[in-house]
Amino acid sequence: MSEIITEFRNENTKNIDLLSSLEIVQKINEEDKLVAIAVENELENIAKAIDIISKQFLKGGKLIYFGAGTSGRLGILDASECPPTFSVDNDMVQGIIAGGYTAFKTPIEGAEDNFEAGKYDARILTENDVAVLISASGNPKYLLGVAEQANKINAKTIALTCNTKALIAEEASLTICVEVGPEVIAGSSRMKAGTAQKMVLNMLTTGSMIKIGKTYQNFMIDLKPTNEKLKDRAIRIVAQIANTTHAKAFETLEKCNWEVKTAVVSIVKDVDIETAKQYLKKHNGILRKVLNEKETV
Repeated sequence: MSEIITEFRNENTKNIDLLSSLEIVQKINEEDKLVAIAVENELENIAKAIDIISKQFLKGGKLIYFGAGTSGRLGILDASECPPTFSVDNDMVQGIIAGGYTAFKTPIEGAEDNFEAGKYDARILTENDVAVLISASGNPKYLLGVAEQANKINAKTIALTCNTKALIAEEASLTICVEVGPEVIAGSSRMKAGTAQKMVLNMLTTGSMIKIGKTYQNFMIDLKPTNEKLKDRAIRIVAQIANTTHAKAFETLEKCNWEVKTAVVSIVKDVDIETAKQYLKKHNGILRKVLNEKETV
């Protein structure tokens, strides 16, 4: 078995059980401050991963996270936020956890050690997809099974780990290794390692969605306004981009079934809803290209 740094004892917290509650959280906070620096050290590889993912998205490919335990749960969490945030299909970004969805809430004994289960779960992949293998240690046999199947069909593979000696790094075409060091509680990789993984996953989906035109400036223009909070956000976004009143934004959004980009184009170009949709279709839904275009459809 490869050496696993997250299993090491953290000398900075060896007497944590003797501390006051305030001192405990101060120790945890001190260790957490190291996470962002560790992520910063991997920005080039994270950027490479974003380029891979966005390129595969434009081919009709999917992003599929695979992980066991905490890592699997974080993948599912990040995937589940993409449809409401970017209005993408539910299967465009997916999270798969060793042991199945029951393992999201209840640990499944031995799931991460099942090589064949990893191969089986990875049958969902196609050559246009990207498999992100998430693991603090980087050694679960489940993920090695995923990697074997992914490589067999030439899917893109990215390893996200916190261990420089991770076995999955040997199988993936790109590795993001965020070295956060030993945990506050030895082996509790839900802590610094989990925080690092969540930060990287945020970057992967946000960055790739930006690259394929799912934002305008830093506005969430493809959100699904499914509740009052999101409808209010949609109104504010349209009003700001189109430089109009909230009343006008609301009126236009109601006419176009709360499609933010359609409403913006309709107001800025001073066209009806159908014409606004034609503009967007012409430019593959990329709002910046529509607003920068001079000629009519």
